[in-house]
Amino acid sequence: MGKQKGSAAHSFMAVVAADLKTKQLCKRLHSHHIAIIDHPDVDEIAAQSLLERGVKVVLNLSPFMTGQYPAEGARRLLTNGVTLYEVLDVDVSDSFMEWIEGKYATILEENLYIFLEEKWVHVCRLLQVTVPSVLNRWHEAHDKLDDTLSSFIDNTLLYASKEKDLFLKPLCHVRLHTKMEQRHVVVVVRGKHYKEDLLTLSSYIREYRPVLIGVDGGADALMAAGYRPDLIVGDMDSVSDRALQSGAEIVVHAFVDGTAPGTTRIKALGLPCHVLPAPGTSEDVAMLLAYEKEAELIVTIGAHTSMIDFLEKGRKGMASTLLVRTKIGTKLIDAKGVSHLYRPSESWKLWSWCIVAMLLPVSAALVINPIARHAVHMIWTQWRTWAL
Repeated sequence: MGKQKGSAAHSFMAVVAADLKTKQLCKRLHSHHIAIIDHPDVDEIAAQSLLERGVKVVLNLSPFMTGQYPAEGARRLLTNGVTLYEVLDVDVSDSFMEWIEGKYATILEENLYIFLEEKWVHVCRLLQVTVPSVLNRWHEAHDKLDDTLSSFIDNTLLYASKEKDLFLKPLCHVRLHTKMEQRHVVVVVRGKHYKEDLLTLSSYIREYRPVLIGVDGGADALMAAGYRPDLIVGDMDSVSDRALQSGAEIVVHAFVDGTAPGTTRIKALGLPCHVLPAPGTSEDVAMLLAYEKEAELIVTIGAHTSMIDFLEKGRKGMASTLLVRTKIGTKLIDAKGVSHLYRPSESWKLWSWCIVAMLLPVSAALVINPIARHAVHMIWTQWRTWAL
C-alpha cells in the first residue's frame, strides 16, 4: 500500500463493508457498499443473502470457486448482475478487515484504491470473475466429483466409527418449559429452499400447531414467515437480536467440554438460556432434543443432508448427521425440497364452489323478499329498454 492513484475514470466507488464471515457481514450490508468477504466456494445461501442486501460489487479474499466441488454461489451472483472480483495480493486477517472497514474505496482497471489522508492509495490488485471462468471451474469440479464423493464417504465413516458412543448416550438433561411430548415438532434451518418449503407447509403448521424450533438463523426464517419460534437452538452466531428477544426459549449449543461462546451474547441481552454440551451440528442437536423429549413426529425444513450441503458448510464429512438420523429413525421426516414436489394451488373447482356459496344467500333473499324481487324486475326492464 502506498501508491497514489493517477487521475482516471472510476469504475465503481463506495464505502467498504468487510468481514471474514459472510453471514455476519450481511447483517449490516447495504446496496451502496463494496462488500469484501473471505469465503472460498461461495454457496447458494450466502449468495442469496448477498442478493437480498442489494449488493452490486463483491470482493473475495478467497476463490469464489476452488474447484473442490461445483459450488453454485458465484454463478448465481453473476447471473443477477453482481460484479465479482478475487483479491490477488492481500494476506487474509482480521486486522486487514478491520483496517479497510468503512473506508471510501474505488475500483479502477482491476485495482482497489481507498481514499486515505486526502489522496487515493493503492491497496491491492484484483481479478474480475466472469461467467466463462466460473463455468470452466465448475466443469473441472464436476469432473472430480466422484473422487470428492469417495473421500467424503471415507471421512464420514471414519468419524462415525469414532463418535458413535457419543450419540448412543442421551443428551445432558435440560429442563425445558417447552413441552414436546407426543407433539409434532418442526425444526427450521436456513438451508436450501427453506423459504419455499416453509411456505408449502403453512397449512400443516396451521392445522397441527407443532412446536417450532429455529436453529440459529432458522428462528429469523420462522419470524419472516409470520411465526414465533418456541425454541431457538444453536451457537447463537447467526440469529438476530429480534428473534432472541421474541420470547422463545433459548438453548445454547456448547462444545462437548462445556465451552459455550454463545452464552456471552445471550447474557449481554439479559436473557435466560440453557446450555447443552453436545457433539455434532446445532441442527443435529435440535433433532436429538426433540427426539429425547418424546416428540411424536419431527419435521425438518432446510436441513443439510447431501454431500454438497456439507461441503458448502466447510465440512468434509457428515458423521454426526448420519448417526442422528439413524438413531431417530421413522420419527424424522425431511421436508427439504418438498416445495418442488408439491405446490399447493387453488383449483377452478374450489373457486366455483366459493362463488356458488356466495350466490346462494343472495338468491334466497331475492326469492323470499318481494321488495328485492321488485327491484330486480325494474333493473331488468331498464336494461332491456337500454339494450333496444
